[in-house]
Amino acid sequence: MARITPVRAHERTGTDGDAVLLDVREAEEWSAGHAPAAVHTPLSALTAGAPLPRHARHRPLVAICRSGRRSQAAATLLRARGADVVDVSGGMLAWAEAGLPVVTEASPGTTGGPAA
Repeated sequence: MARITPVRAHERTGTDGDAVLLDVREAEEWSAGHAPAAVHTPLSALTAGAPLPRHARHRPLVAICRSGRRSQAAATLLRARGADVVDVSGGMLAWAEAGLPVVTEASPGTTGGPAA
């Protein structure tokens, strides 16, 4: 299972990156704080067979959750569907600890991706 650090995930999914950051937490967790470039696609929806958002299809994916557990499950599931995916070691907890940007739904200028 391929895992990357939050800093590497930020590099891969930022403005010059090649990958889509896929936040697989549930709606309440997403609203409480997520990475600015993230696309919200809960693991529960993926497990139920939901497709990826259109702009995330056929692109490398970086899965993230709160601590790294659900993102590992999401990566396994998506890899079985043929996706090129890695997950973030330590999840959003490690992302925030690394001092990387976090926005909330109530923050002005939120640039998070659309909910799926």
